[in-house]
Amino acid sequence: MNVLSPFVLKNLVRVFLFLAITKSISAQEITKTDLWHGFQRSHFVFHNKPAWIVKPARPLEGNPWIWNAHFPDWHTDIDSILLSRGFHVVYLNTNDMYGSPAAMQIWDDFFSFMVQKGFSSKVALEGVSRGGLYVYNWAKRNPLNVSCIYAEAPVCDFKSWPGGKGAGKGSAESWAGVLKSYGFTEEQALAYKDNPIDNVDGLASCKVPILHAIGLNDKIVPNAENTYVLVDRYIKAGGPATVYPMTRGEQNLEGHHFPIEQPEKIADFIFINSYPVKKRLDPAQFHILRSSLNNSFVKFTRDRKGRVAFMGGSITEHGAWRTKVCNYLKEKFPETSFEFINAGISSTGSTPGAFRLEKEVLSAGPIDLFFEEAAVNDRTNGYDKTAQVRGMEGIVRHALQSNPDMDIVIMHFVDPDKIEEFNKGIIPEEIVNHEKVASHYSVNTINLAREVTDRINAGEFNWANDFKDLHPSLFGHEVYTASIKAFLNNAYSGNVSVMVTPHKLPGKLDRFSYTSGYYLPVDKARNIKGWTLDKNWVPTDGVGTRPQYVNLPAMIATDPGSELELQFEGSAIGICIASGPDAGMIEYSVDGKPFRQLDLIRKWSGILHLPWYLMLEEELKSKKHKLIIRISPSRNEKSKGHACRILHFLVNRN
Repeated sequence: MNVLSPFVLKNLVRVFLFLAITKSISAQEITKTDLWHGFQRSHFVFHNKPAWIVKPARPLEGNPWIWNAHFPDWHTDIDSILLSRGFHVVYLNTNDMYGSPAAMQIWDDFFSFMVQKGFSSKVALEGVSRGGLYVYNWAKRNPLNVSCIYAEAPVCDFKSWPGGKGAGKGSAESWAGVLKSYGFTEEQALAYKDNPIDNVDGLASCKVPILHAIGLNDKIVPNAENTYVLVDRYIKAGGPATVYPMTRGEQNLEGHHFPIEQPEKIADFIFINSYPVKKRLDPAQFHILRSSLNNSFVKFTRDRKGRVAFMGGSITEHGAWRTKVCNYLKEKFPETSFEFINAGISSTGSTPGAFRLEKEVLSAGPIDLFFEEAAVNDRTNGYDKTAQVRGMEGIVRHALQSNPDMDIVIMHFVDPDKIEEFNKGIIPEEIVNHEKVASHYSVNTINLAREVTDRINAGEFNWANDFKDLHPSLFGHEVYTASIKAFLNNAYSGNVSVMVTPHKLPGKLDRFSYTSGYYLPVDKARNIKGWTLDKNWVPTDGVGTRPQYVNLPAMIATDPGSELELQFEGSAIGICIASGPDAGMIEYSVDGKPFRQLDLIRKWSGILHLPWYLMLEEELKSKKHKLIIRISPSRNEKSKGHACRILHFLVNRN
């Protein structure tokens, strides 16, 4: 009889508890009803937190709602006006969590619950005093789900209140509560860089309107440390902001409590920005969940360790979306120690990825969750359909061979050509081919190219002013983040097993796919004539390159007739070169075949020593071969020389 260890039992309990919580979202029961300022209020419990919804007499179409973060019975005139106009007023009691990541996870689930119940997918947020921590922390994580923010004397930096580290006196009791809620030491709290005043650029890029009602002489939550800082940064980032000083009537609690002047004008602000309800497309319609993310879920919750890798081009390398997805995972699994690998490199697509994978991703150890994207660069770099399949299959199969438990998500990012083709009823070729691989290996996909196209066509935003470029604006990164986050939320909220199950590995789609691609060092070349080995190559002509392709060995020749040989074993051979302004032409032969010529000049060679992956021979028998490369006397008319700089030999083992 097998007996589970206490450690395993403890982690199984943790997983089952998580499942019980996620399933409870759709099964809330009303515990009581009463009247709130003359309107029917329904009470229920959500994630063990009291919650209520106040229903208007005549709800507006689309069910707009305002979500009160804290002190729902303080200054209720605005909410009462909105109720009379057809808004629902909603409250979830996450008091004394101070807008912490744990509170934000509950807020995420509550928002999903409300949308599933038929409420608008854009909510107006109301934050009174410490409620400012909640509304801004959640809005920054979910800017596309926010219609507007109304904040009254809001806390925008917990160092100011309750920390009392500036002009205000703070609250020792509440400061202890902040430290507990965030799991911080005093030093960590003071060094924290994600208060509401921080990182507002993404929220501003989504043009979420904000309105602050303040007392000019607030000594509890000083404006100079809270509202003025946030609003100044928000406006400078392009966000629409209004500050309404409340100067009439009695100012109490050292200026922190004041009467609300003309509440109907504030109600107008919320109404105008929230109604008519503009229905957003559901990101789930652009997701294909072919296999669960159960394995990574179990690793994150049971083992409390996770290794997550991101591979792609410049949109991945420099992507704000990637940082936000990492932050989401850390908050979703707060007890998990994560290692994140950024293997994004500008200009690289699926063929480079297949040869980069072993050194730049798999060498770190078993990957639990792997995000891959190549659709943009497979288009812009001109890889044909065979290369698109061989490259993507090479990545996926090699990854699963290294760790059959790895969960994989392929993403298709957008570019103008894809939008044009979708609008003509054509599925872009690179997406067709990447989906062919994904379907064959039961790999999950997120079609962000289609999603952006459809959202533009639905009038949610436009390309020129909002998304702006295939390298997305901050707004575009928020679109990507929202979709990926929705995908992960759905995947991690279903019927999850407590056991890791290896993903099945079918036969190859293309027997010559680069499923065992790797870098063969350039110093393996032999019979060298006219070539030199620069052990730490950097450009010396003032022309730049990618930072990952400098200070590494390079085999270099600049004179026609220079020649080298390479012995290799496998089914394919290629070279990774730095193609700059002086790139020439090479002639090459494998196993004594007639020499073939290859021009090394690329589209961007005039301005960049661009790393470029060129396959020379494929579909070889998997045995030992000999490659000869020599510099041709011919050259492209756009070139300034005959140079060839080989950074890696590319070999596919089988």
